[in-house]
Amino acid sequence: MATVVKKIKLQIPGGAATPAPPVGTALGPAGVNIGQFVTQFNEATKEKRGMIIPVELSVMDDRSFTFVLKNPPASRLILKALGIDKGSSKTPVQKAGTITAAQITAILEEKMPDMNASSKEAAARTIAGTARSMGVEVK
Repeated sequence: MATVVKKIKLQIPGGAATPAPPVGTALGPAGVNIGQFVTQFNEATKEKRGMIIPVELSVMDDRSFTFVLKNPPASRLILKALGIDKGSSKTPVQKAGTITAAQITAILEEKMPDMNASSKEAAARTIAGTARSMGVEVK
């Protein structure tokens, strides 16, 4: 049985991984077949094209690998829900948009498996806090 010798965490656009940096520079020193990873990752994430997908890669001592896909970061889900490209550059003064409780709940449904909150209410507060730190008003 192969044992895990290295864990690598990356955030890659779904369906658009290439052997170029940051993927190649992270996986090359670990001895992973970069082309094989890119093909498998792109196949697994083709429905989430364009979204940033965190991936946790476990490299075995025989140079084989397994990976686990996570949900996109809450900040990316907030931007997608509001249809904007980025948050406010002047957070307390200038607002980037307004997010509703219903939108926060929708984000929570998608993000909950990856969150470490003790309850849905705590997770909703976490997402609302992320939105506020991006300059998004929470209604």
